[in-house]
Amino acid sequence: MRTQPQTIIQRLEADNSRLAKEAILAEAMTEGLDEFFEGLKMGLDKLYTFGIKQVPVNEQDGQGLSWTNFVELAEALYRRELTGHAARDAVKLAMDVATKAQWNDWYRRILIKDMRAGFGEKSVNSVAKKQKKPQYAVPVFEVMLAHDGANHESKITGKKLVEPKLDGVRVVTVVDFESRTVVMYTRNGKELVNFTHIVKAFEDNLDNFARSYVFDGEVVSTSFQALMKEVHRKENAQAQDARLMLFDVIPLSEFKLGESAMGQRRRSAFLRENFSKIFADSGCIDIIAQREFDLDVFTDEIEFRDYNKQMVEAGFEGIMIKDPNGKWEGKRSTAWLKQKPFIEVSLEITDVEEGTGRNVGRLGAVICRGNDDGREILVNVGSGFTDSNRREYWESRDTLPGQVVEVRADAITQNQDGTFSLRFPRFMRFRGFKIGEKI
Repeated sequence: MRTQPQTIIQRLEADNSRLAKEAILAEAMTEGLDEFFEGLKMGLDKLYTFGIKQVPVNEQDGQGLSWTNFVELAEALYRRELTGHAARDAVKLAMDVATKAQWNDWYRRILIKDMRAGFGEKSVNSVAKKQKKPQYAVPVFEVMLAHDGANHESKITGKKLVEPKLDGVRVVTVVDFESRTVVMYTRNGKELVNFTHIVKAFEDNLDNFARSYVFDGEVVSTSFQALMKEVHRKENAQAQDARLMLFDVIPLSEFKLGESAMGQRRRSAFLRENFSKIFADSGCIDIIAQREFDLDVFTDEIEFRDYNKQMVEAGFEGIMIKDPNGKWEGKRSTAWLKQKPFIEVSLEITDVEEGTGRNVGRLGAVICRGNDDGREILVNVGSGFTDSNRREYWESRDTLPGQVVEVRADAITQNQDGTFSLRFPRFMRFRGFKIGEKI
């Protein structure tokens, strides 16, 4: 008798060892459990979505739901032939037919896009490669990421395309012309469902698309903190003031391949020329303005520095510097460089916290307070420490309160209680060792 998919999931969930999980997956590949790996592709492929928010848990056994019938349901959901109440009712009917184990440990996990067994597509693909079973590989959702310009100054030369670095949430929008669907994702492939007004703006213009595209951009709002609260809120989301600022586009087929041969200048021009008018009246989709500088020309270099300063003064995180000939790649690339300013503030340590995990028995964070330009800052600083720092400072933790530290951060942010904090604070150094030193 062939091993049932839910049995494999239960085994994977019960063992925390990576090697054990790989061995279980290898056994399933050797057994040739095509249905199991077809289900894994549905559940792990980020681009295969079902358009449903909630999937109930089965509380009682049914007679059993065949794989063929489940696939019919999944395909109808994927193609959005079933939506809203119709989708809800169809899912409920399928659940009632399935057995508890079959539904809760297999079909439901596919529909919620979470196997809940401590493995993902990269684990499956690693085993498939070792077993020489490419048919069982799962597509990996990967976006293009930027390197820090501070680490690649030698590449900030010659002709560059420059645009403001927005203070928002990176969002990848997949517009599938064939299936007539629009899905928004985070950079890690998690589906976003709270920006329905932006999705509708794409849907209203589907007839203007000649093919399927992937749009890359940043969702911004009046407040970064408010935006972050709404991004993953499960209900009663208030995100209507959010706007999508686009900065790149490639065909969906090339996104799936992981690269596009079209250079950045051509992609940027294609985005402006083909979609500016389409989204002009959307009220929630814009295209980021871009400038070109030749940094080997003295006057352009001066203008570039002025532009960088202007963007920071205008409230942007910094600037993005892009190679005009750089191709799109689904990985971190020096074709994109981010250049951000940072701030350094001196704060007084008021308390310390022990670490967790590998830092148990060592310093986890220092709790700091101070005043910067009239703003009262209260922040926990837990990064920037070496392992030896954490041991040394924890051993002498009684001497730390009252000392002054320099903390580097990306920006000062405001808390709900009126105090201020720091975004991405990092310990730099002690400013002195005298308790009570003036900040």
